[in-house]
Amino acid sequence: METAAQPPAPASQAPGGCLDFVLFAIATAWVVGLTAAVQLGAWFYEQYQLAAAGIYLPAWYWPLIAVLQLLVVGGAVLLLALFVQAPRFRAIYRGWAWAIGLGALFSMARVCPITWTQPAALVQIGLGLLALVALRRLPAGRSGPAGPLPGAPAAPVLGLALGLLVLLPWLWSGALGSPTDTLLNALAAAVLGLASGVLLARGILMPLQARPLGAWQDVGLGGIAAGVALLSLGAGFGYGGSQIALMLVLMPLGGAAYALGRWAFGAATRVWLPIATLVGVAAAGPLVFFDPDEFLLALGTTEIGLVLRSALFAQVIGALAGLVLLGLSARLRAGPGRIAGLGALAGSLVLALALYFAGGHPGWYGEKLFVVLREQADLSQAAQIADRTERLRFVYTTLTNHAERSQAGVRAALDRLGLAYQPFYLVNAIEVDGGPLVRAYLASMPEVDRILDSPQLRPLPVPPTPSQGEQVPPDGPQWNVIAIGADRVWDELQVTGQGIVVGESDSGVQGDHPALRGSYRGRAGQNDYNWLDPWFGSSAPTDVGGHGTHTTGTIVGQGGIGVAPGAEWIGCVNLGRNLGNPAYYLRCMQFMLAPYPQAGDPFKDGDPARAAHVLNNSWGCPLIEGCDAASLEPAVRALRAAGIFVVASAGNDGPRCSSVDNPIAIYDASFSVGAIDRLGNIADFSSRGPVTLDGSNRVKPDIIAPGVNVLSALPGGSYGENSGTSMAGPHVAGVVALMWSAQPRLIGNIDRTEQLLIETARPYEGAQSGCFEGGMPSDATGYGVVDAYAAVQAALAEP
Repeated sequence: METAAQPPAPASQAPGGCLDFVLFAIATAWVVGLTAAVQLGAWFYEQYQLAAAGIYLPAWYWPLIAVLQLLVVGGAVLLLALFVQAPRFRAIYRGWAWAIGLGALFSMARVCPITWTQPAALVQIGLGLLALVALRRLPAGRSGPAGPLPGAPAAPVLGLALGLLVLLPWLWSGALGSPTDTLLNALAAAVLGLASGVLLARGILMPLQARPLGAWQDVGLGGIAAGVALLSLGAGFGYGGSQIALMLVLMPLGGAAYALGRWAFGAATRVWLPIATLVGVAAAGPLVFFDPDEFLLALGTTEIGLVLRSALFAQVIGALAGLVLLGLSARLRAGPGRIAGLGALAGSLVLALALYFAGGHPGWYGEKLFVVLREQADLSQAAQIADRTERLRFVYTTLTNHAERSQAGVRAALDRLGLAYQPFYLVNAIEVDGGPLVRAYLASMPEVDRILDSPQLRPLPVPPTPSQGEQVPPDGPQWNVIAIGADRVWDELQVTGQGIVVGESDSGVQGDHPALRGSYRGRAGQNDYNWLDPWFGSSAPTDVGGHGTHTTGTIVGQGGIGVAPGAEWIGCVNLGRNLGNPAYYLRCMQFMLAPYPQAGDPFKDGDPARAAHVLNNSWGCPLIEGCDAASLEPAVRALRAAGIFVVASAGNDGPRCSSVDNPIAIYDASFSVGAIDRLGNIADFSSRGPVTLDGSNRVKPDIIAPGVNVLSALPGGSYGENSGTSMAGPHVAGVVALMWSAQPRLIGNIDRTEQLLIETARPYEGAQSGCFEGGMPSDATGYGVVDAYAAVQAALAEP
């Protein structure tokens, strides 16, 4: 029997032809591919400039990227929204255009410097609220069918349950910041969820459901469309790298978001609510449990890899949730019932809490404040004290007494507020657990000069793996030792550094390394006064990274790797994960001036008689770590006043001129070292002067030393080659140890020791770099290449 032919659907109801689907696929690839490429490329360029050259890009960089993305990606989508005839696809493109535009708006928060995480969160909250006002102009379309359906209340509950599942990887691997950090970023995630819910509901879901084709086609097409919109929103909303994690997490939620919204639409309830709940909770992972300060190439791959793994796991969970809800959409018109929804929520909540408290890092790990007081101690009389021990004791006593007196008012105020704090004396400063309100309160106190950030890294789920080398143990002096003539000092002058103690503040030191265990001052198990670990609390020398073991080996290592193998060393961990802060650096510098027991009080239990003679500092404190130009200068001046020689690596931001731009290498009171290679050429990475950060135009570095492919000790009893001015500085620390060992009357005489190092340095004869190298000293190579043999001979000739 023949059936009557169905009349063709009106043009306004047509789902779109084959060409429309092909165009949709091309447009999806265009938006996703270009958005991801632009965001990843722009982030990588910013990180490369920061890590390789030490350059902070200007505030307009990210807004410019946003405008370009808006023009290229959004412009193409807007053309499709204007000229595509199929109503469903036209609605999708219009929704994408809104998402791309809002993403560009959100990205304006990136004008905030990378360390301004709390202000950036506040800006994003404000921009999100502005977006919600703008979205009211988006036509809502019709509501769902009249009359509530049994599953209606379950959609928002299911959104919360699924959001918690997507949050699971972050609960295990991440950690909360301070209470203020957590509140602000949770509000930012909520605002992003609301904006996403309203946009997807009004801009995509309602127009598509006004012309339904069935669960598989609606959720399939709508889920892809929603995912692209969420990608665009996430690409704009994050800052400091969190946008990359947001893109990975949010895009796969398109299917689940559309399915939940479809059930709410069919039940004539708030369509945006389940979408907002799902997206808001899922976005809390990258925003609340991840610190943008840690998404840095300069930190290495550990933190970045952790964030990306968490985002990928969340991505898989979100995609699977979408597939499950797609299948359920074909069977259930209004979704699971109330009891099923509550059961899913209870299960997700129990799982999330169990994972967080059993396998995560409960507690607060947020930023602190570094409060610098206005009045610093006067140590001018120290130079008149001839006896080294008495001079050290005078400096220590003067500093601690001054800090106790001048900090009394600030400490009393902090005690009244119940805030935890750590006072310092080498710089008259206090590190405080506090947020913006505490900052504003302390800034109003007359004793306070300025308040800096003191960044805190959040804990890792597993300890970092120390780097190990694959080189065979050396069988004699290495090229770098021979190049500066240290082997001749041992053989011809019979000086190896005996009687001198070198202080090493770095990632740690493997105390039982064959090349180092014999020269550790606490080798008889006496770690008090010889070892301090403010990062991890280890009771004996250990190295979580490898950097400190390598630098210590170049100073005192046995077997031909160390410049002064007869000297002793003491150690402190100030850079456990390659991102420190002023407080960590000061803890170790104070320990080097007046060592104290591991459970002791640096103000009361310090013993200046055990101070180190020479300090090696193969680190810098850039802006991202909270330092400004003058933050650590009082500390270096105090150490110099005490007669402690401070060696600082110049930095690895060359060949750019004026790239010696981080404390403590910039200070006149420190002796800064650049790097050369085996052929005697200045290393491309070695930072150049002059110092412009403090306006001094000071010539730096002071001297240069081998720093390319230097063989030294590494954890696990191994050996390996490293490059950097971090490898060059230890050579000079070792040479000073040799000079003071050969001529004890020079000990504590920093001015004369520096003068001898300068006078005996070999003229630089390598390739020129173009950074003000016409005179002497040069802003690329200082006074030339350190010469251990000539310096020790000059020291021995001192009257």
